[in-house]
Amino acid sequence: MTIRVQKEGFDPWRELADYQETHTLDWAGRYGATAVFVGSLRDFNQGLAVTGLTLEHYPGMTEGYLEKISTEARTRWELFDTLVIHRYGPLSLGDPIVLVAVWSAHRDAAFAACRYLIDELKTRAPFWKKETTPEGVHWVEEKKS
Repeated sequence: MTIRVQKEGFDPWRELADYQETHTLDWAGRYGATAVFVGSLRDFNQGLAVTGLTLEHYPGMTEGYLEKISTEARTRWELFDTLVIHRYGPLSLGDPIVLVAVWSAHRDAAFAACRYLIDELKTRAPFWKKETTPEGVHWVEEKKS
């Protein structure tokens, strides 16, 4: 299980390839599924045009929560590993914000765990979003589901 919350941008596909190259040697031939979710900044939200986003978080608390849900996923499904990388700070349109990857022997477990992780992250992780729109800057309300 690896969790990173970082200000620096990242290439999710390079991160995934590097992670697999260095972490999956112990289970090579045993995992049959890798489920991946990449979230990027789009140019709209709730019917409004978006030109930028700033993400804030509570250091320590955020990483702790991401570790908690990753542990929960590994308890609920038979997983070999999980990887979660999440940005904070100012973001531009198209920037990758989050990468969630899950390795399992079977696709059902990989898909379910990946969906669980991103849904929990989006609805409960301590991140705060400030959107920039043509009308100005505003805080985004918490996502309920």
